[in-house]
Amino acid sequence: MKALGSTLVVILLAAGLTLIGYARWSASLREADAALDEGRLEQAIAGYQTAEGRYDAVPAVKQLVAREYNRAVGNHLLALYRLKRYDEVIDLAQKAPAETSPHFWSACAFFQKASVEEKPEARLGWLSRAEEEFRKAVEEAPEDWDTKFDYELTTRLSAELRKQPNTPPKQLMQLLRPPTPGAKTPRRTG
Repeated sequence: MKALGSTLVVILLAAGLTLIGYARWSASLREADAALDEGRLEQAIAGYQTAEGRYDAVPAVKQLVAREYNRAVGNHLLALYRLKRYDEVIDLAQKAPAETSPHFWSACAFFQKASVEEKPEARLGWLSRAEEEFRKAVEEAPEDWDTKFDYELTTRLSAELRKQPNTPPKQLMQLLRPPTPGAKTPRRTG
């Protein structure tokens, strides 16, 4: 009976020490989440990069607590997108796990790049990439109506832009509005 009790105490002690160690080891993730909630995006990004680096260094822990790792990567993508660092969003999304909606994030980044691109060919290229990424995002989450809407909007805008490639970036969304009979044509500027 004493041997069983001793073994149980040792197991509980080891489990407790493991949990304390993990709490300290994952502190950067909690700090990054707090920074994100408070709008300190640069600090959040630094914290997420630290957390991701730790998880990447120990693949066994990354697999055991995949949900935590996915939260770090997903929130990292969100923070980068909010800071309009679209190239970094696209790069991170390429290696992000599917649970973090990487196709959605890269599609949004490509769409934003298209919306400010001055060159018609490049704009259509960015928009086509956004359309493809939104299609993949819909395939991954077919029940997500917001993603379906974004995909449909991007598809329609891409089709209209092919018809009128010289539309200035500031007037892209007007391509989606059907012309009303008898209405004056908006004055083009730029």
